[in-house]
Order: sequence, then structure tokens, then C-alpha cells
Amino acid sequence: MSRWLYSWLLATLSPLLLAWMGMRARRAGGHWAVLDATRFGRYRETPPPAGAIWIHAVSLGETRAAQPLIRALLDRGHRVLLTHMTATGLAEGRRAHAADLATGVLQQAWLPYDFPGATRRFLQHHQPALGVLIERELWPNLVFAAQRSGIPLILASARLSEAALRRTERLGGLMRQTYGRITRTYAQSLADAQRLERLGARQVSVSGNFKFDVGLDQDKVARGQDFAAQLGSRVIAIASTREGEDAAFIRGIRHLHERAAAAGTESDSPLLWMLIPRHPQRFDEAAAQLQAAGLSFIRRTQLVALGDGGSSALAACRQATVLLGDTLGEMPWYYACSQVAIVGGSFAPLGGQNFIEASALGRPVIVGPHTAHFEQAVTDARAAGALVQVSDADQALRQAVRWLDDPAVLTQTGQAGCDWVRQHAGAVARVVNGIEDLLAQRAGP
Repeated sequence: MSRWLYSWLLATLSPLLLAWMGMRARRAGGHWAVLDATRFGRYRETPPPAGAIWIHAVSLGETRAAQPLIRALLDRGHRVLLTHMTATGLAEGRRAHAADLATGVLQQAWLPYDFPGATRRFLQHHQPALGVLIERELWPNLVFAAQRSGIPLILASARLSEAALRRTERLGGLMRQTYGRITRTYAQSLADAQRLERLGARQVSVSGNFKFDVGLDQDKVARGQDFAAQLGSRVIAIASTREGEDAAFIRGIRHLHERAAAAGTESDSPLLWMLIPRHPQRFDEAAAQLQAAGLSFIRRTQLVALGDGGSSALAACRQATVLLGDTLGEMPWYYACSQVAIVGGSFAPLGGQNFIEASALGRPVIVGPHTAHFEQAVTDARAAGALVQVSDADQALRQAVRWLDDPAVLTQTGQAGCDWVRQHAGAVARVVNGIEDLLAQRAGP
């Protein structure tokens, strides 16, 4: 497929695509600005000063992954333009970088749809010095417009599964040309680098995964640890669950809870399960499923309203079997409260979710069979003794309880996770050095 044909199809199908975006926005909730002028590269405000480093983080996961890179660039005195395609990405960027947005060293914007005129106007308005695309977000017209404008593009913390490679290859020359226009590519692993080169990427090197440079909010970590110490219960976090996964975990929790009640062992060693859906639009759905299962539960927002770490919040939590994590940006708190982390997105064919934060905090990790998005990380963590991969939710729950019953193995596995994360850190520094090298080349002698 040629870029001309791609652009024609995009324009012809745009009413259907925009209708689909509108339906997605209604389901997901939040501010999506589907028909906002900026989505088409049209701006009323005065253009910002030229020369910022533009970072595109399409959604929630990429925005979190980009945080250490953004912090490093800001600390070195660079201005940053951060763009997104989804409401969750925009909200997370706003939450994580509120102080930088207030001072103006960081700006946020929607990335426009990939129409030729929209992408051209976007780049003309913002005039970035350089662009960094996080993980795998490549749009043919956007990349072409950047090359035509003389703006170097970096694909950073890049990943590409074998399945994604096959899908991309079906588009033929279009994506090969697109990857070939990227100035530099920093891959997460050697396997990712080899697949990216097959698609035509140039100057490919292995820098590692940004998620290993995670900067955990130490205030949230300390508050989570303090809450857990006062609570006095064993805690298992079931984090980042996605559609189709909650029901299986809720059934499993109910089974284990009923078995403990029948055996009369509930009060011997109290156990609190944390169920933390990844997307906010599913909080109420998870609550309804917990209620239908007859499990006593309390929402995280209710604990906050009760005073978070106060006596009322602790008493309410001790009466619950499940804590429903219905907040965003608090994963360090949830992991710090827990002794074991089961990480979702991997118990349905969804590719998995980031588990590196849990390992960085010394929490033994359990994942399911579907981890294509984190293939190398799972392989390496399993080899390091930091992670166990199981086939379904029931096995995950049983494995978590076994770890709690064996403190020596629990500690050993958690420490292996800390060591593994520390050994793989450094991706951000490598990419920042590459960015500054390209900026110096543009500036000339």
C-alpha cells in the first residue's frame, strides 16, 4: 500500500473512524475531544516557543513509561511537549507532571489524527526540535511530515512482538517506508531490534526498557507500607486487570474464602485481596461483580474519605475481604501494601501489563500465559527467580497463598526482583544521550 492510498482510505473512511472514536470515548469516559479542532491540527492560541523536545505517549501505559525520560530531560534544562491520543494518557500526564505544566517547562497537547494536513499543521504550530515516539506508535503521515520538516524522530523503548511484525508486514511498503524514515531506534531487547530491522528501521540499537528506570513515588510507598503495618493482615494485590479477567479472579477469591470459612481458619491469618482494574470505566463493573459474588468489599476511594490511614479506614478495611482499587496513579501505594503481586492483562489474550514496578518494590510477581507485550521481560524475570508464570487465575491465587505461607521463599523471590530491576536500569540515560547527540548535530559546529 502506498502512502497516497493510505491517506485516501483514511479520508474516505474518516466518518466511520470518528464515529468509532466517539463510541470508544463514551464507553471509556473522560475527556477525549474527538472533534476538537486540535485533533485536526488547527489552533487558535499563539504558537509556543519553538525548540521543545516532543514526546508522544499514546495512552496510559506509554505515558507512565515515558515519565523517567521526561524527568531526565527536564532536569537537564530541556522544554518538553507531551502528546497523547487517549483520555487516560492525557489525564496521567496531567497528574504526573502537574508542577511542570504549571511552570510551563512542559506542555501537553492532543496528537492530531493522521491526515496529511493535520500532521503538517501540528508540526508547523509547535516546531519541535526533535520527536520521541514511545514504544511503537508510528503513523505514516506524521512520520513523513516530520522528515519533510527536517525534524529527527527517535523510536524509544521500542518493542515489536512476532505477531505484531506479521500484522505490520501485511501493509507492505507503507510501513517499511515509515520505519525507514525514523532517524534512530532504541529497542527494548535484541529480539525486538531484529524484528524492527526486518521492517526497515535504521540505526537500531538495544537500549533496554524505560520501565526499569521507574521512579516510584516514595511518599505513596511509605504511606502504603505504613497502612499495611497498621492493618496487620496479609495482602495480595491483583493489579491491572482488564476486560474478562475480573470475573475469574472473583470466583477464585470466593472459593478460597468459603474454604477458609468452612475450615474455621479465617481469623488465624486474615487475608485481604486487592482487586485493581486498569481502566477507570471498569471500576463500577468490578464492584457489581464483587457484590453479585457476595464478597464484602470496600473501595479505595472510601478509605480515602474515611481518612486513609486513620483508625476508621483501618477498621473498615479489616471488615472487608476485598479492597477495590478505584483510583489512578496509586499503584506504588497498592504494591507497597501487599506482599505478593498478581499482574493482570496476561490472563486473557491481551499481551500483559507492566509488572516491573512490583519487582522494583521487592514483590514476588505472578503473571498469566498471555505476555506477548512483555515477552523478554517475563523470560528474564523468570530466569532470575523473580516471577512465576501460571496458566489461569485459580493457579495464580493458589501460588500467591503458597508464597505467603513460606516467608523464606517470599523474601528470596522479592529480593530477586529488586536485583533484576537494578541490573536492567539505564535505558533512559542511553536515550537521553542519543537525543542530545542529535540536537548537537543539528546545531552544527
